[in-house]
Amino acid sequence: MTTKATDYIRNPSALFDIKGKVAIVTGASGAFGSLASRILAGAGARLVLAAGNASELDATATACRELGAEVETVACRPNTEADCESIINAAVKRFEGVDILVVGSGMNDVSPITEMSLERFEKVMDGNVTGAWLLCRAFGQRAIAQGRGGKVVLVSSARGKLGHPAGYSAYCTSKAATDGLTRSLGCEWGKYGITVNAIAPTVFRSPLTAWMFEDNEKANAVRAGFLARVPLGRLGEPEDLAGPLLFLASRASDFHTGHTVYADGGYTAG
Repeated sequence: MTTKATDYIRNPSALFDIKGKVAIVTGASGAFGSLASRILAGAGARLVLAAGNASELDATATACRELGAEVETVACRPNTEADCESIINAAVKRFEGVDILVVGSGMNDVSPITEMSLERFEKVMDGNVTGAWLLCRAFGQRAIAQGRGGKVVLVSSARGKLGHPAGYSAYCTSKAATDGLTRSLGCEWGKYGITVNAIAPTVFRSPLTAWMFEDNEKANAVRAGFLARVPLGRLGEPEDLAGPLLFLASRASDFHTGHTVYADGGYTAG
């Protein structure tokens, strides 16, 4: 995972080249996972896409194939050890190995803690933390055995660092745990040449947040209040996540591990 000094000086963009790499993306039917899949497809990676929603998974796979990518799909979420093994095995069977893991699967459940059941809390923690842990373990076992290093990109949030008054006790806790997993595995797997980092976005344009970009009284009021705390003065766009993802998935980040990269317009800086 090293490069000669003259290579990056003569052709710096080669540091971000992932053409032919085998990338696994979970949550490929969701806002971030779908976007990440298309970004990696456009960059020339070979893809294994996993999601629980089969029809939306197929839609993402079709979009990636139209970008020229080879794609394998697995219609499941990383909920169990067996699920995670099937996702890794799909990559090994189709492409004979693994190089990149993007854990895009997750969920939220907004509620005051006094009204939230233990079952609902555990569901968020399972979806955002346990599933990521299980999938990282399965990926790590294969990547370590291969002996050629690897790249893991987890999805955190600005809420892993900051609280929220609207009932995010489960979500904020789960994303803080994601940051902890990132640091821990970054330390644990450095000796194998496997880097582990996380992207932590704030609000970016997606089907779930489209209403915040609209021009109406409610959206304008909510957006104005939020943007008062964003130094760059705007909401995030999908392309704002493309750069950090390609950086963390490529050899450009070979000396970066255990970090949470905030793609938030400076929101967490203040």
